[in-house]
Amino acid sequence: MGVVSAATGRCLDGFHGQERHFSKGSGPVSASYDLQLAVPGTGEPGAGNGRSFLRIFVPVRSPGESADALAAATRICGSTANCVLRLLHVRIYDPPMPRCPGRFYLETAAEAADLLDEALLMVWGGGAQATTAVIDAPRSDVAVAIARQASAWRADVIVLTRRRRPAISRVVLGSVADQVMRNATCPVLTVKPNRK
Repeated sequence: MGVVSAATGRCLDGFHGQERHFSKGSGPVSASYDLQLAVPGTGEPGAGNGRSFLRIFVPVRSPGESADALAAATRICGSTANCVLRLLHVRIYDPPMPRCPGRFYLETAAEAADLLDEALLMVWGGGAQATTAVIDAPRSDVAVAIARQASAWRADVIVLTRRRRPAISRVVLGSVADQVMRNATCPVLTVKPNRK
């Protein structure tokens, strides 16, 4: 089995095609997505080198938004013996404001842990082994924090969802997925979910 690069059409290892069916609890769940693998540090699509992915790193924004990336990572992990997933949630904060002594977090630590627990259940439903981590990062450094954590964990690949956004929005505001591709020291597999 192999991963299909949408850009090159070449098959890497782990999967074929773009339509996937996963068993999650009561029955099969269909996930359809477009895959693209980037060469580390360039953000450019690569041809693949047939390397096996044993340590798969998945940033989780929310289980709903990251469902396709979680499904893809679970499927890749299921095709490889001794594979483990690392689910990471970045708890974003805004820097302190004048006369305010602390940081402003968009969610509590308990909410972040609950979010990862839900994602972990999705992965376990697919039969994959996984660990979780929550880190704190300023809003402007989310992509760098993800890339650093993947490098520190010695990930073989990062699998993340690339949200659908207008091109002008990505150019003006930037994209966390694009920044992760530029900063990562390992291949990055982006999953573009189909419109629902």
